[in-house]
Amino acid sequence: MTDRLDETGSARSMRGQRLRAFGQAAIDIVCWAVSIIVAEILRYDLSVARIQWTPTLALAGVTAAAWVVFAWIGKLYRHRYVYGSFEETRAVAIVSLGTAVVISVPAMTFGAHVGLPRSAPPIAFLLALVLMLCVRYVLRLVGERRALKLAEREPVVVFGAGFLGGTIVRRLLTDESSPYRPVALLDDDPLKKNIRIRNVDVIGTLDDLPAVVEKTGARVLIVAITDVDASFARRVASVTEPLGLDVKMVPSLGRLLDGTQSPIDLRDLSIEDIVGRRPVETGVESTAKYLVGKRVLVTGAGGSIGQELCAQIHRFNPAELIMLDRDETALQAVDMKVFDTGLLNTPETVLADIRDSEALREIFEDRRPDVVFHAAALKHLPMLQRFPEEAWKTNVLGTLNVLRAAKAVGVRTFVNISTDKAAEPTSVLGYSKRLAERLTASMVNGTGARYLSVRFGNVLGSRGSMVPIFTQMIEQGGPVTVTDPEVDRYFMTIPEACELVLQAGGIGRPGEVLILDMGRPVKIYDIARRMIAMSGRKNVQIIFTGLRPGEKLHEDLVSEDEDAERPFSPLISHAHVEPVQPEDLDHDRWLAHVMGAVGAR
Repeated sequence: MTDRLDETGSARSMRGQRLRAFGQAAIDIVCWAVSIIVAEILRYDLSVARIQWTPTLALAGVTAAAWVVFAWIGKLYRHRYVYGSFEETRAVAIVSLGTAVVISVPAMTFGAHVGLPRSAPPIAFLLALVLMLCVRYVLRLVGERRALKLAEREPVVVFGAGFLGGTIVRRLLTDESSPYRPVALLDDDPLKKNIRIRNVDVIGTLDDLPAVVEKTGARVLIVAITDVDASFARRVASVTEPLGLDVKMVPSLGRLLDGTQSPIDLRDLSIEDIVGRRPVETGVESTAKYLVGKRVLVTGAGGSIGQELCAQIHRFNPAELIMLDRDETALQAVDMKVFDTGLLNTPETVLADIRDSEALREIFEDRRPDVVFHAAALKHLPMLQRFPEEAWKTNVLGTLNVLRAAKAVGVRTFVNISTDKAAEPTSVLGYSKRLAERLTASMVNGTGARYLSVRFGNVLGSRGSMVPIFTQMIEQGGPVTVTDPEVDRYFMTIPEACELVLQAGGIGRPGEVLILDMGRPVKIYDIARRMIAMSGRKNVQIIFTGLRPGEKLHEDLVSEDEDAERPFSPLISHAHVEPVQPEDLDHDRWLAHVMGAVGAR
């Protein structure tokens, strides 16, 4: 029934488009006919009696036929152009010129014999072009006014009077589905202070926003700048928060260029915009070519990092992408994200636990991957403080199982995903991931294979991370719990983290640990305060609970005994960790050392 209704609606829409096309063609032909008559009247010094109507009407018929042919060739009525746009104006002018050239031939050849002035076609060309463009302009204004009356539009201020800002203003004024009506433009560039776009003026800078809001009654600010950095996002937030404005951001430049989103696909200003920074250009496109045509396996594929990693790997056309996880629901989610199926009945999804060495050995022997990304791990610091044995089983022995299975089938590139807590570790999580880094380095053993680790800080928006937890606390009315007012952390986005992982496989050297330059650490208290302000809830409290066992006040990215260098990129450091051989692992000694060190703190 729904399909039938959709087909009926589609057919009705097609009929409506054809009627509008025929109507516009008829109007254009009338404009030409009127122009030919007016051209002759002007030629005969406003004497209508001197017009020879038979050849004049014949010329009008030839003109109509020529116009239809050229308009069809130029696809003028196939909804190729935005109505009344510069592109359509150019197309109308070209079709008109072609028509004028065609009708000038009979006028020049037979005009003197039948009483048709030879100057009529060029004069008619100019008159018809002006008439047709005027008609289009009037119809566009009528359409825009009708669009504005279709719904109550909310007044908005647009920051940015450049090309993107102008596009947004025009689209908001003409899109019938838009809930917004631009009432003012702001721009910090003094050269743009006199710009007007569709009767919307630039009336100040971002600092003038309070006065502009009071004058216009706007409740929304649209930032018409792509990929803004965190410092500017914080400035926007600091100006808009006291005013209670909603802030909307445009899509990233990449999404605009690839056509997946348009300028008016607006999103809310997020805490990631404020906490993060301008995305680091890691050059992944040039360094990740080693994935093309290879069999690639990802452990922990259902996690936040694993899902994004699989999606990015898929872009490089591997021969096979093997997504391994012990959580079947998580596997379904990554299957949906990468392959849009979620059926779990294809070879791409593999259900297995990295603790099961025999299962891993069989999978690796059967699928024989060329590249392995090891993202499976336990990562919640307080939980592992309570259950250190689980950290040993998964983060240490599980990693060793994956390493052995990979080495047994000749994997040449192995990237272990680590954490900044492995640098100068003070927690069970940090110590277990540090040991995983050392085990990864030990697998090189003179083979030249690239077995290496990638270390980064907190990942914004990952499952179980701080931002989703704070969001839930705020939605429940608080309080929001923060360990210490001075505690800070390094942050990066999930796509940025995954780009580093992919690049590591291309530029990392055997046994290394790669660390991304993560900018300045951000105070957790500031994040909580910002999120509460952005939520609009003013009565949510922040409670300080004190640092938990194993937690640091400030995180490190590189240990004191690690010599970090940047041989390839100023944004990526390369460090070396001391390898540890699998046969030297001693569970009891490790556990005693870890718990003693953690307890001493």
